[in-house]
Amino acid sequence: MSNKVEIKIMFEAEKLDALEVFLGESNSSVQKKLAEDLQHLYEKTVPEPVRKFVDAKAGTKPRRSSSSGSSQARAKIPSTTQKEPDERGQSGGQPATE
Repeated sequence: MSNKVEIKIMFEAEKLDALEVFLGESNSSVQKKLAEDLQHLYEKTVPEPVRKFVDAKAGTKPRRSSSSGSSQARAKIPSTTQKEPDERGQSGGQPATE
């Protein structure tokens, strides 16, 4: 069984109310849409080999990505503590990406 966490964000109440009304008309909800979008972001951002490892570790079956051939898998996960130099040779505040 996978461990789930709650994510809290700030959003204007009036906008949320309007969003709930119009999503309700299509039999959806803010929570459903956010969960779908978060899953899509995960599949788009996290390389497939890493997703397979996470799924195996969590004991879940991996979801089939709708864009199976379009994403390129990265060989390693960028470190959030190691900084690579930018074009000017200075160490930037962003993690290394490929």
